[in-house]
Amino acid sequence: MCLAENGPVRYSVLGPTRAHTSEGSVAVGGPRVRALLTVLALRAGRGVPVGVLVEEVWAAEPPADAVAALQALVGRLRRALGHERVVSVDGGYRLDATPDDVDAHRFVRLAADGVRELDAGRPSPAAELLDEALALWKGPALADLPDRAAEGARWEARRVDARRARLTAALALGEAAAVLPELAALCAEHPLDEPLQALRIRALRDTGRPSEALAAYESVRRDLAERLGADPSPELRALHAELLDTPVRAAAPAPAHRPPLGNLRARLTSFVGREDDIAALQGDLRTGRLVTLLGPGGAGKTRLSQEAAERVSAEWRDGVWLVELAPVTDPEAVTEAVLAGVGARETVLFGAGAEELRLGEEPAGRLVEHCADRSMLVLLDNCEHVVGAAAELVEVLLARCPGVSVLATSREPLGVPGEVLRPLGPLPWETAVRLFGERGAAVRPGFDVAEDAEAAA
Repeated sequence: MCLAENGPVRYSVLGPTRAHTSEGSVAVGGPRVRALLTVLALRAGRGVPVGVLVEEVWAAEPPADAVAALQALVGRLRRALGHERVVSVDGGYRLDATPDDVDAHRFVRLAADGVRELDAGRPSPAAELLDEALALWKGPALADLPDRAAEGARWEARRVDARRARLTAALALGEAAAVLPELAALCAEHPLDEPLQALRIRALRDTGRPSEALAAYESVRRDLAERLGADPSPELRALHAELLDTPVRAAAPAPAHRPPLGNLRARLTSFVGREDDIAALQGDLRTGRLVTLLGPGGAGKTRLSQEAAERVSAEWRDGVWLVELAPVTDPEAVTEAVLAGVGARETVLFGAGAEELRLGEEPAGRLVEHCADRSMLVLLDNCEHVVGAAAELVEVLLARCPGVSVLATSREPLGVPGEVLRPLGPLPWETAVRLFGERGAAVRPGFDVAEDAEAAA
């Protein structure tokens, strides 16, 4: 059927090759004719040499008299479209059309406009433009070319870029929940596309699923290491650090009548001074998931950390758990010490409200299982002599247990991403003298530092 000779015609190559008029769309000729139209449409308005047409229409199997065979195809295409729409030019042929008459070129223009809007901080118009661009796709690009692999792959890559931009706009518009299924499917198709994977991780975070976001990051990190021998990009690592720095707190404060959870012991002596340090630590714990209190031996890190933890304990639904690492001499025993400290070592309980921790599972796995759904603060005291093992375990906990935060005391940093360091200096002179006086009076009633200020100093 010949198309109306005077009306405008548009062409589709993002899917089966077709021609469209105001009266509808029709397929054009047989496979070779459609291949010829595809090649001409991709270069709409430009002359295409005979040699290029033969190569792309017949690929590796050109006919004996390729020029004559091409002329026959052109004749059939002219009968379908109208003679004036396939123009003879010096050394070849030209489709009398503009780039915007071809869906592939319109797609490129609309997608570029959408990305510009997105870059300018206007996600709503960006989404409209990108939706219009993606709606042009009706199937695999250049489906009627006999050898479409390389060129088709380039167009498919452009399509993924547009979908990625559209999903970025969706997250900016607060539509994370709506697009998560599409993101999951697309990430499964392109497991090494880091910007795409970052979008999925952000969508999981934005829909209140931080544990899944951390698990998704770990899966991407592992894939990159195993398949490419590479580390995640700076963008992904920064996103991971954001996730680690986002504390997960209880949805509501615990009822007033409920006894506090955890294993912090009541202190038997008063706490003197350090109010500024306490306030600083409280602020650190509210904004970061790993805070390390640094200082030399005897500086008071243990007591200060417990005071600070106790004052913010209500912010963790499942309490504060102290793990004393000073007695641990073997780095391989750190995980078992933490299991014991949080009340999970070799526990096998069955029944309503009870947990089951499988015997025989490696200690880190048991610890993660215990902590994964809890909101708790773990206080690791005296990490310096097992700092490597402690750091490794903390990184696992933060990555796989989104409700866990860690307050560590150490003479050196743990070196874990997202770590907040709080150095501890000596007590002010007046506070130190007051503390010495209180402790002296506790063991010798009537003791007064003023009686021998020089000796007290």
